[in-house]
Amino acid sequence: MAISISVVLLLVILAVIFLRNGGLKISHALVCLLLGFYLAGTSIAPTIHSGITATAEIVSGLRP
Repeated sequence: MAISISVVLLLVILAVIFLRNGGLKISHALVCLLLGFYLAGTSIAPTIHSGITATAEIVSGLRP
């Protein structure tokens, strides 16, 4: 659960930065938002979740 909230928070921060810099328009952000909701309701959602979890575990295991 903490990883999901962190990913969502990161994506929100990136979206705000892109909106302020003019690189992302409101319409683009809405399309991305709708795509995310659509993907969450499909059968590929567990695969995406597993991929994000695996990536987070790899990144958390790295030592600088």
